[in-house]
Amino acid sequence: MHKEKILVVDDEIEIGEIIKDFLEMEGYEVILAFDGEEALEAFNIHNPKLVLLDIMLPKIDGMEVCRTIRSTSTVPILMLSAKSEDVDKILGLGFGADDYITKPFSSGVLIARVKSHLRRYTKFSTPNLNTNNTYEFDNIRISFTSHSVLIDDENIPFPAKEFQLLKYLILNENRVLTKEQIFSHIWGYNDYGDINTVNVHIRKVRQKIEKDPANPKYIKTIWRVGYKFSRE
Repeated sequence: MHKEKILVVDDEIEIGEIIKDFLEMEGYEVILAFDGEEALEAFNIHNPKLVLLDIMLPKIDGMEVCRTIRSTSTVPILMLSAKSEDVDKILGLGFGADDYITKPFSSGVLIARVKSHLRRYTKFSTPNLNTNNTYEFDNIRISFTSHSVLIDDENIPFPAKEFQLLKYLILNENRVLTKEQIFSHIWGYNDYGDINTVNVHIRKVRQKIEKDPANPKYIKTIWRVGYKFSRE
């Protein structure tokens, strides 16, 4: 059976090894890194399903590592910190983290959080597409193959960037995406424009698929973080 990979990043070698032992006893494959540069290199090489990331790291700090990973990936990132003043920063989750765990923590708490986030990621990382590569909800039908959006069987024009944005949100259903993450994925940091273009395109997409764009049902604003697509 294929083991799920977890990247553990902590500059304290002893703590990293303890966490590794906890996770391996649960059947996970663990990759260790002890600074920010090692973490990003290990992430790119091993493609883990979850990251446990300490805030205080040498070379590149944990928040910057988190932002960098978030620009290309939606895997769960759980921040680790022993400093109470860091908790307020983590609670905002404005840099793309999914959760935090304060040190010291028990093995039971750690494993429970890891399993919970992995279950959620596995459940929602793949949308409910049918064999024709279409996605349907309520009165809306979206074809990823033909790049078309039908509402009540009426074809709604969607320029390329708006369609890419809608598709990206759907492919990450029920996951919060930061504005930076969306901008990087759709436009790329070398493309013309700035982060505010995300807000503009979100508004345009809402005007087309929401019955009440001012009170959206599908594309939710997550304050101080970004956006989330949900049918709930």
